[in-house]
Amino acid sequence: MRRWWAAVAVAAAAVLGVAGCAPAGLDANLTDDWPALAAAETFVPDPGVCHVGLQDVGYLTAYNPVDCAQPHRAETVHVGTLTGANAERSTPPPAGSAALRAARAECDKAANELLGADWRSGRLGLGVVLPSSAAWTGGARWFRCELTEYESIDESGAVSRSGGLKGALTGAAPLAHRCFNPKISGDDIREMIAVSCTAKHHAEFVGIYQAPDISYAEFTRTTLRTHKACRKVLAGYAKVPNNGDLQYRAGTIFYHPYEQEWRNGNRGVQCFLWVSDRNLTRSMKGAGSKGLPVT
Repeated sequence: MRRWWAAVAVAAAAVLGVAGCAPAGLDANLTDDWPALAAAETFVPDPGVCHVGLQDVGYLTAYNPVDCAQPHRAETVHVGTLTGANAERSTPPPAGSAALRAARAECDKAANELLGADWRSGRLGLGVVLPSSAAWTGGARWFRCELTEYESIDESGAVSRSGGLKGALTGAAPLAHRCFNPKISGDDIREMIAVSCTAKHHAEFVGIYQAPDISYAEFTRTTLRTHKACRKVLAGYAKVPNNGDLQYRAGTIFYHPYEQEWRNGNRGVQCFLWVSDRNLTRSMKGAGSKGLPVT
């Protein structure tokens, strides 16, 4: 924040000009009616603006927001404030810290409200931007929640887009995950190719499983538990019984967060139904036992 010192120089000249006794009718105390200089304010970024580039750290020198109608790669959907013990650190919160997990939870909530659905149900990424170390030392405790559009579920690089993301996962929602043809090698998914649900396909996004608060190592060791959880999500989506027959109706595919995202509190697992023995040509949402029979 820029300070102006001209008023101080004028004041000094005025005091010198009236040294000694003051004539009747004049106020000898020339400073009691002057407002005090305002305290320096810590910079806080604006929500509802967009950014041409991406930032891992919120350096003020790189802060150059644009209107979201212009081409951009990130949208600030929320600006929050770290408080309490989370704000008492001497340095910005590191990955995996309670402070960063708290910020992440607030960002999840704000993004889902803006989009109209869980942000992980579409071609979107959500990042948390913290102040620089210098800004933190100067008292900054804000964090930015930034949404980006991805090219595909397999390509997490942010693409340039125009227009804000409010309601982007409601209605027709071109960003929403729907039907896919997976490329599979052994037990590995090499690629999920998005197709229309009226075209021949073998997989469909069915929802998000919120995994428990366990270590990333334990999560990756217990994939069967995740498949069982995704089967439950599948059953609710397709309106079929969640029983022993479900595994004979469809298999499951899941995508999970990277390890650092996991440490920062992202527990959202993307669940897909998968059939290998036949082509599907419609969405299985609400299809029931006739649409997804035991085979």
